[in-house]
Amino acid sequence: MSLTTGSSQTPRRALVTGTAGFIGYHVAARLLAEGWLVTGIDGMTPYYDVALKQARHARLRRSNAFVAHEIMLEDEAAIARAFDDARPDVVVHLAAQAGVRYSLDNPRAYVDANLTGTFNVMEGVRRHAPAHFLLASTSSVYGANTAMPFGERDHADHPLTLYAATKKAAEEMTHAYAHLWKVPTTAFRFFTVYGPWGRPDMALFKFVHAILEGRPIEVYGEGAMQRDFTYIDDLVEAIVRLIDVAPREGEPVTEGDSLSPAAPWRVVNIGGGQPVGLLPFIETIEASLGVEAKRTLLPMQKGDVVATFAKADLLEALTGYRPATPVEEGVRRFVAWYREHYRSPAT
Repeated sequence: MSLTTGSSQTPRRALVTGTAGFIGYHVAARLLAEGWLVTGIDGMTPYYDVALKQARHARLRRSNAFVAHEIMLEDEAAIARAFDDARPDVVVHLAAQAGVRYSLDNPRAYVDANLTGTFNVMEGVRRHAPAHFLLASTSSVYGANTAMPFGERDHADHPLTLYAATKKAAEEMTHAYAHLWKVPTTAFRFFTVYGPWGRPDMALFKFVHAILEGRPIEVYGEGAMQRDFTYIDDLVEAIVRLIDVAPREGEPVTEGDSLSPAAPWRVVNIGGGQPVGLLPFIETIEASLGVEAKRTLLPMQKGDVVATFAKADLLEALTGYRPATPVEEGVRRFVAWYREHYRSPAT
C-alpha cells in the first residue's frame, strides 16, 4: 500500500476515531507502523475500565507521529478543530457507543454517540473531502435475518436493538452524504471481533476473567449460539487493504458488489465465514487456560441472535484477502496477552 501523498517525503495523514478503543487502537498502531501520521480521537467514556483505554493510548503516544484529542464525538466544535488540525487524507470512523446489551439500559448514549457523533464526523469529512471515508458498522444490522451467510446486498431492515438501529442509520446517513458531496465512503460490518487488548464486556474477556477467578461463566442461549469470530489482526488487515480501494460511482468491482447506484459508497462484510458454536469456543478457552470452566446455562438475552455468519466474497474480491486465523490461535494469543497485562498467575 502506498504510504505517501504527493512525494515519497510526505507521509499520508489519517484521522481515526476511537483510538483508545479496542479496534481503533489496533488500526492506529498498524498505520503508525506503516509510516502514517495519525490523529486519534477518543472520549474516554466510562462504559468500561478507563484505565485500559488509557493504557492503549499510552502505547500509541510512544510514536511522535500520533496526536491524540480526548474529546467527545458529540462536541461539534471540538471535532471540527480536530479535523482542521489533522487535514486527513483518510478518515476511519471507529468510535461509537458499543454493546448490544447496554443499549437496553442506556439508549440515549447510542443516539448521542452513534447518530449525533457520526453526523459531526460526517461534517468534518464534508469540509475536508478526504480521499476515502471508512466507518465501522456491525453484523447486528442483519437483525432478524435468518438466511445465511449474510451478504451485503441482503435486506437489513429489521434491527433487534437500538445499537443495531443506530449503526444502520449511520450507514444510511453516510450514503446520503456520499451522494451529495461525492466523498468515497466504505462502511464495513464487523463480525464478533476478539483478540489482545479486547473489551472487558465481550464474551472472551469475561470468560477468561471469570475462569481464572474460579467463578462460573454465564452461558446465554444455553450454549446453542454460533458466532463468526474474527481475530483482530485479520480485521485490521482487511481495513488497511480497503483504504486504497475507494468506491467509484458506476464502477462495480464484481457482480456481487454492494456499490450504490447513486453514490461512491459501498458496504463490506469483514468476517471469515466460519461460524463457531459457543460451547466449542468455551472448550477452546478451557484448553488455552488449562482450566475447566464452571458453567451457568441461561436463556437467550433480549436482542441477541442465535447465529452470525458472514459472506466474505466481496471483501476478497476487493482486497484479495479473507480473515482466516483459527479460533484456537486467536484465543491462545488473547490468553497470553491477558496473563501479561493483568499479571494473572499461571494455573
